[in-house]
Amino acid sequence: MRYLPDRHSVLRYVLAIGPRAASKRFEVFTEAEPVKLADGSPGGRRFSLVEVIDLGRPGEFERLRAELKDSSTQRASSGGES
Repeated sequence: MRYLPDRHSVLRYVLAIGPRAASKRFEVFTEAEPVKLADGSPGGRRFSLVEVIDLGRPGEFERLRAELKDSSTQRASSGGES
């Protein structure tokens, strides 16, 4: 399990590690509303599944690569890191 800060980082990680990974399926989670216990006190962090990336799906690798390229272009034009 890896904690990555944004979509751009997720795409870079999946494209880099995917070809060598034992499984071609990656589950992407995001932090959701914290858990509240019955008495209303905080009970901890909760995560929610937002996407399943399956590099075994035809065209998935190319689709992600195109999305990453588009993301890099947008980040560069807005002054962010690429």
